[in-house]
Amino acid sequence: MYKNIFVILILAVLCSSCLTTKGQQGAVGGAAGGAILGQLIGHDTESMLIGAAVGGLVGYIIGNEMDKYDREQLSKTYESSPSYEKTSWVNPDTGKEYAVTPQPAYQEPTYDRVCRKAEIEAVIDGKKEITEAVACREH
Repeated sequence: MYKNIFVILILAVLCSSCLTTKGQQGAVGGAAGGAILGQLIGHDTESMLIGAAVGGLVGYIIGNEMDKYDREQLSKTYESSPSYEKTSWVNPDTGKEYAVTPQPAYQEPTYDRVCRKAEIEAVIDGKKEITEAVACREH
């Protein structure tokens, strides 16, 4: 298991130096983090690959498109919006549109922390992207 995690981290570091956009760097970082988290939660290769795929997509969207204002809005939504209630905003500087629908919080058993899933819709340059993400509180 640790050998797989080590290989992923080395590849992430090597690949990130070649990448030219924040989105690409975010995708690599997200994939590496997702793979590690998937391996730690599921303890198998399938979980690691699923974690890498989801982490890469979320990392790309966040790294490429979300600036500090958008990340703050996303954080507020995770923390305080009621479950299943869509929260929307338009970034005043970039004009990018986001809508986030959080799910109910749950207790993640492996690390005993509170997590929350959310569906994130982004309209960027007229193109709609939809993804799901999970945020967990640190102790």
